[in-house]
Amino acid sequence: MEPGGTTRVDSWIWAVRVAKTRSAATALCRAGHVQVNGERVKAAQPVRIGDEVRVRGPETERTLRVARLVAKRVGAVVAAECFEDLTPPPPPREEVAATAHRDRGAGRPTKRERRDLEKLRGR
Repeated sequence: MEPGGTTRVDSWIWAVRVAKTRSAATALCRAGHVQVNGERVKAAQPVRIGDEVRVRGPETERTLRVARLVAKRVGAVVAAECFEDLTPPPPPREEVAATAHRDRGAGRPTKRERRDLEKLRGR
């Protein structure tokens, strides 16, 4: 697109491969999961170069700065050039607590064993 131009935020989210489909990008906007420069926006909100777009998905929240405007879906290499990812890295995974293991064929746990297992798991 030409410098200084704009494009719809839902179209841009879809074009840079944040959402799988254009309708999914529109649904994210409609549900209030998309913010441009800190404000919730509708799907037709124009986005410009330098804007900060925050998209909250099912597992994560991504913060992107618009580096290039695209209205049509592009390849993954070109899409990566269209934004700067400002998303902080995820926190390190915690060590998984030791799980209780019963020997095969040992049968069902007794009531006392079950209570001990639940205490170990923190329930």
